[in-house]
Amino acid sequence: MSFRAPSELRVTQRLIPAWNNIPNTSIQSKPLLIYHGAFRASAAELASRFREIGAVVPQWQYTMYSTTHFHSTTHEVLGVVAGRVRLCFGGEGNPDRFEPTVEKGDLMILPAGVGHRLLEDLDGNFKMVGAYPPGKQWDMCYGSPGEEQKVRNIEKLGWFDMDPLYGKEGPALNV
Repeated sequence: MSFRAPSELRVTQRLIPAWNNIPNTSIQSKPLLIYHGAFRASAAELASRFREIGAVVPQWQYTMYSTTHFHSTTHEVLGVVAGRVRLCFGGEGNPDRFEPTVEKGDLMILPAGVGHRLLEDLDGNFKMVGAYPPGKQWDMCYGSPGEEQKVRNIEKLGWFDMDPLYGKEGPALNV
């Protein structure tokens, strides 16, 4: 198990405007973050690291749904522990969407409201560890009519006091 030093990380930051009832990063103006090649660890080792730092609690190991969805109750941390995929952030019809390829060792921090979905599993074995701040449970929103009250809850969510992977230092604390 190893973790790249924060000073050695390549980090992608992306602000994505609201689109078609998907708020994306428009409410809190916190960017989607991708830490590229941040770790070499198994799912169990990454989950242990999350628990050790304490900024998030691991809740599942799975792939990503192929339907665009977002969460209004919590920010989400996703650590890729197997495979390589192409994802869509922001909504597939959004002219400002972001479609990166992520792979084993990448960590993503998705602010609440950011639409996301799996576009293509390039290796056929994609798996992530999903984690959320302590006491938070994720919900499923799709940008559908009737979700407006849920979306309003996003503005009340606090940001991270500690970086989920690095603790007292790290990219999540500098946005």
